[in-house]
Amino acid sequence: MKTNLKKLNEQVIVITGATSGIGLVTARMAARQGARLVLAARSQDALRRLCEEITQTGGQAIYEVADVSQQADVQRIAQAAEQRYGGYDTWVNNAGVSIYGKLEQVPIEDMRKLFETNFWGVVYGSLEAAQHLKKKGGAIINVGSILSDVTAILQTIYSASKHAVKGFNDGLRMELEMDGAPVAVTLIQPSSIDTPYTVHAKNYMDREAKHGPPAYAPDTVARAILHAAATPERDIVVGGGGRAFIGLQRWTPTLFDQYMEKAFAKQEKADDAPRPLAQNGLDRAAGALRERGNYPGYTRETSFYTEAVTAGSPALRTALLAGAGVALAAWLNRSTIKKQLDKRRQ
Repeated sequence: MKTNLKKLNEQVIVITGATSGIGLVTARMAARQGARLVLAARSQDALRRLCEEITQTGGQAIYEVADVSQQADVQRIAQAAEQRYGGYDTWVNNAGVSIYGKLEQVPIEDMRKLFETNFWGVVYGSLEAAQHLKKKGGAIINVGSILSDVTAILQTIYSASKHAVKGFNDGLRMELEMDGAPVAVTLIQPSSIDTPYTVHAKNYMDREAKHGPPAYAPDTVARAILHAAATPERDIVVGGGGRAFIGLQRWTPTLFDQYMEKAFAKQEKADDAPRPLAQNGLDRAAGALRERGNYPGYTRETSFYTEAVTAGSPALRTALLAGAGVALAAWLNRSTIKKQLDKRRQ
């Protein structure tokens, strides 16, 4: 069955993790484009301030305080949408948390807690949305990561949770297609994004966490999410750098491992000492409306790759994918060769 998605200004959109980073930027952007919003997060104060901001500028938004790791909370989000707007057209599973550190340093309890939010929160939200949207049509948008396809060293559990999200997302999409349901299921795969992700992560490293380059603005992801809300897409990688990482791991996995071990692990550590371990978003809500994080370098405000693939043909997507992967592989090969020559000269 063909999936016909409404224009954004005709939609009711549910967004989880709406008070920080990607979720916050998406909520503000969707409100400016006329969508009615149902916003969910753990901090009531932040949600109230965001809804007041949106309504004061002419938008429409309600909120529901919810921890997506709890299925009953997710059900209350759907009930709030039904009571206020009579339902919804797009459900965005965005809420997520991270952990930095070697596996042997991270308690199993923290690993399980991360999966409760990053994976089970997506499962609860997707199944709730699928039940509703099978009747009327719409979109389920799950925010994964380029780490749904590759693993970032020192972020192994986060990477594993995003691998799981991709597997679930693919299975859900196929089952809905098999049933002839008019529901688009999209996986959004951001690269490094300059959000409070690193600040909110639970950090077991000896230095403050930071993103490895290149980093993109959260607006690039918000635009991809809202594109998928109005245009059926299978998946969207946000950032040409992230697409190149996926290609490199797929085509030259040994070289990719070496890059992770010798370069990326250093790039994930800032010069500053880590914050107290108790200051993290895994164990408690942040409570602040904050779009950007602590990335010290140049943040790309747009992704020409993502803009091209969301507007272009399948052939263009394939060409861009191949070109990005080849370019990064060539750069890493040159870098490796240079280091080997430098060692020989010493």
